[in-house]
Amino acid sequence: MEIALQEAKSTGQDVPVGSALFDRDGALVGKSRNTRESDGSVLGHAESNAIIDAWGSSLSGRLSGFTLVTTLEPCVVCAGIVRETEISRVVFGASNPQRGAGGSVFDLLRDKRLGRPIEVIAGVRSRECQRLLDEFFSEIRNVTN
Repeated sequence: MEIALQEAKSTGQDVPVGSALFDRDGALVGKSRNTRESDGSVLGHAESNAIIDAWGSSLSGRLSGFTLVTTLEPCVVCAGIVRETEISRVVFGASNPQRGAGGSVFDLLRDKRLGRPIEVIAGVRSRECQRLLDEFFSEIRNVTN
């Protein structure tokens, strides 16, 4: 989670979300942050960026046995990408009560109708992850008021 938190802290104008992807042996193979605003891409989520980072470093095929660690519960888009790449485990910090697809609003990661359920470990360093989000949105509210 430390790597994901460091990524989240370096997002700049984007919502502070960071992710890290680890292989079966626990080696870091990809990491990234949310870049939706800075890249102008609806797909610039931290989770998808970390997976793409790993994929570009010679990974291909299924990521069975891999673990994705992210500071915010994945949304529907990211849960779909996790399912398509067959990542085995998702660890997240803060819950996403508006768009979460790891148990808060939806549970796409563990839904057996979509194939093998993905292991979900929620709430890891949740206070620290949530604090980054709270501070970011507080600053935005102060600027717009």
